[in-house]
Amino acid sequence: MDILIVDDETVIREGIKRTLHNRFPDSRIYLASSPEEAALLLRKHRIHIVLTDILMPGMTGLELMSISRGRHPNVKWVVISAYSEFAYAQEAVRLGAKDYLLKPIGKEVLIKMVEQLGEEVVRDAALTHEAHILKENRKYLREAVFQRWASGLDIGRIDLSSFMESYPHFHLIMVKMESDRVVHLEHFMIENVLSELIERNGSGFVTIHDSKSLLGLVMLHECVKLNELLEELRKHLIKYLRVPFQMMHSERLDHFNTVPAEVQRMRQASTTQVYEHYASGGDRAVEVALQYMKTQYNEDLSLEKVASIVYLNPVYFSQLFKQKTGKGFKEYIIHLRLEQAKQMLRNPQLKITDIAERVGYHDIRHFSQVFRKKYNATPSEYRQTCLSKTTD
Repeated sequence: MDILIVDDETVIREGIKRTLHNRFPDSRIYLASSPEEAALLLRKHRIHIVLTDILMPGMTGLELMSISRGRHPNVKWVVISAYSEFAYAQEAVRLGAKDYLLKPIGKEVLIKMVEQLGEEVVRDAALTHEAHILKENRKYLREAVFQRWASGLDIGRIDLSSFMESYPHFHLIMVKMESDRVVHLEHFMIENVLSELIERNGSGFVTIHDSKSLLGLVMLHECVKLNELLEELRKHLIKYLRVPFQMMHSERLDHFNTVPAEVQRMRQASTTQVYEHYASGGDRAVEVALQYMKTQYNEDLSLEKVASIVYLNPVYFSQLFKQKTGKGFKEYIIHLRLEQAKQMLRNPQLKITDIAERVGYHDIRHFSQVFRKKYNATPSEYRQTCLSKTTD
């Protein structure tokens, strides 16, 4: 039995691992500190049970569960949280969670729950093991061959007609991301969302085209229009993706020989197509970040910390912040702190060392240097000027 524990708190992860390892020594236990790590482990291993925290930087445990169901339908999900609001439990049950546990988790409760789920895993495995292997092997072979074919690479003597006979006509959908970092989690999200939409609206599959792109093939039900599927896909990507993206698609294709040329056409089209930015979500994210910064300006406010508050990638958040405020993140923090310092300096009862501490500077010399650079006067000189104006 393979168990995955997803929690951004090391103490929680290790504590659950110790409890389960002592009781189930033959089980393989994997740890993930983020949804991104969890996505990679789900892809790499045949996980049977996932115990996931709800609130984590990047995306919630419920979102991870939601986008994973289509790709990993047999996984048993257990949601763990310190938040007892009924809405979380209700959503977890709606998504198919086997249980909802509150921190701190009692050892006996945890062990009993895993024992019950383990029995389910054994029953499921006996019924589906052989069928699953045959289906997965055929699926991965088909997708690997199709990926090479779509990229214009040689596939040797393999006859694609046997793979494509189920799709006498179809559409291609390409999703391309823009990012200067590795986007494993985003790949995982797109693959799961698009696969689920294809299954719901027709038949087909999704392959990874390259490090930033995925390619989907779909034969739609007669009653479904491609634009409807694309619009639903766009809504999901806006909700889940933290990076800019593009969506391209083909018209109806009637033969798989047209695939390489059509993929090349979409790749060329992407060079001139504008990337979509989830602007409304970005506006809200910056607004929340500004509110947080205005109340916590005396703390250690790193870009990474504030970006995690609004569940955004730090690089993208930095670009978005400058776009919305007109100032770089570091520049804004300095401005915010020094404006507060100016107000405090008008009070002669406050010591300058205390003011520096209150606005987040623990080194008085550094505070004075930053202040002078911005206002062309030291804190003492600024205070003296203010006081002299008051007495005049």
